Amino acid sequence: MKIFVVSALVLFSTLTPAQEDFGQQAPSIKMDPAPVVTVVQGKAGNVPLSFRVPGGYHINSNKPKSEFLIPTVLKVDATTDIVIGGTTYPEGHDMSFAFAPDEKLNVYTGDFKVNVSVRPLHSVQPGKYIVRGTLKYQACDNRACYPPKKLPMSFDVKIARAPAVRGQNPAQSPHAH
Repeated sequence: MKIFVVSALVLFSTLTPAQEDFGQQAPSIKMDPAPVVTVVQGKAGNVPLSFRVPGGYHINSNKPKSEFLIPTVLKVDATTDIVIGGTTYPEGHDMSFAFAPDEKLNVYTGDFKVNVSVRPLHSVQPGKYIVRGTLKYQACDNRACYPPKKLPMSFDVKIARAPAVRGQNPAQSPHAH
C-alpha cells in the first residue's frame, strides 16, 4: 500500500508539468443522446445512459480500488414529481499502468453505460419531462491524471397515464353475495 500511495503522490505531482509541457487540456467524456423512455405514472422505469471515454484515456470506475482515487459518479438533480431511484454502474476493468505497474486500477475505457431508475408519482401529469444532472469523473492517460471534471447531462422521460382500474368498486366486495 505504501508503494501505491507514493505512486499516487508522484502521479498527482506530475499533473501540472504534463499539461504545461504538452499544452494538453483535460480530456472530455462525451454522452450519447439518451433515448426517450416512457414510464407509466406510479411505475418505475430504467433510463440507459451511454458515455464515451476518448481513446488513450481512462477514468476511474465508480468503485476504484483505493480511497485516494476519485470515483466516477452520476448525480441526478432531484425533481419534485419524479423520484430518482438507484443508479447502476458497470463493472470496471482492472488495468495496470506505467506509473504503478504492480497495482491494478479499476477503470472505464471506451464506451460504458450507466442506468438510472426513475419513478414518477401517481400525481404527475402525462407529458415529457427533462431530468438533469452531472457526471463527475477524473480522466487519466498513461502518464498523468487531469483535474476532475463535471459533464452536465440531461435526458427526457415521457410520462404516460396509468390505466384506469375498471370493473371493481373498491368499496364493494368482489365476491358474490
